[in-house]
Amino acid sequence: MTTATEEDAKAHMARSQASLAAVRRMEAGLANAENDMTAYFHEDFLWRGNQGCGVKKGIAEFRANWQLPLRAAFSDRVYKTEKFIADGEWAACFGHIEATHSGPFMGIAPTGKRVRIPYMDFWLVVDGRIKDNPVSVDFASVLAQLGHDVFGGKGWEAFDEGLATPPGAQDR
Repeated sequence: MTTATEEDAKAHMARSQASLAAVRRMEAGLANAENDMTAYFHEDFLWRGNQGCGVKKGIAEFRANWQLPLRAAFSDRVYKTEKFIADGEWAACFGHIEATHSGPFMGIAPTGKRVRIPYMDFWLVVDGRIKDNPVSVDFASVLAQLGHDVFGGKGWEAFDEGLATPPGAQDR
């Protein structure tokens, strides 16, 4: 005989597995460059990116203002998700895209360089489709790979490399 707690845990695990399965189907669709993504996204879909990426309300905005511009700027894309995590109706991952800079990107003409586009994705899955998608895409890293340092040499990596002293270091 199972207890209510065990049943709750099993139901939670089943929701987690279903959420992850929905996300994996969507990722396969993106990797296959599918044009109709409506099967993967809820009609009230919201994509929320970090600075430089924007916010997309609905699948049409997502397609017009994220999916197609990314495809235009970067060809020969290979998605490399390093780790998936699922918790109930939420799933998440981190990884990167390896791609060729073959179209304009943030004002930079195509260079033909192979770049690595790091990302973290979080998805809320409702009724088997993605409804909310907070995202962090490291465009600063991509720009650096294309020869444009958005931090003008003042990024905190200089602290790690011993090239600059962090403010407040004397207070440690």
